[in-house]
Amino acid sequence: MPQTMTAENLYQNLKQMPMEERQKFFGILSANAFQNEDMSHEQLFGQLAHDIFTAAEAMEYLEVSQSTFRRFVANKKLIPASTVGRSQMFAVPELKAFKKALKMAKGAGRVAH
Repeated sequence: MPQTMTAENLYQNLKQMPMEERQKFFGILSANAFQNEDMSHEQLFGQLAHDIFTAAEAMEYLEVSQSTFRRFVANKKLIPASTVGRSQMFAVPELKAFKKALKMAKGAGRVAH
């Protein structure tokens, strides 16, 4: 009976591939991953709904500079979900809502001009 491929098996196999083959694999994957243009945001990113991001990941997700991100945290516009050592962790649902609010504020600012 053939063994069922699991995500963990695939990951272990990928780690053993030569670098050139891994690059080819991820090129093929990225070229074919989003061919179904009718996928919802939830289908693409639903697995992140209960995840947490580091400050660096949160900055990247929000598309803001480090100084802007730190200002948001200092002004308590963004509140860490937890702190691990000196690292602040941010919940994805709160970041998503904050990003939406930022986009709405930017859009309102453009309309006002």
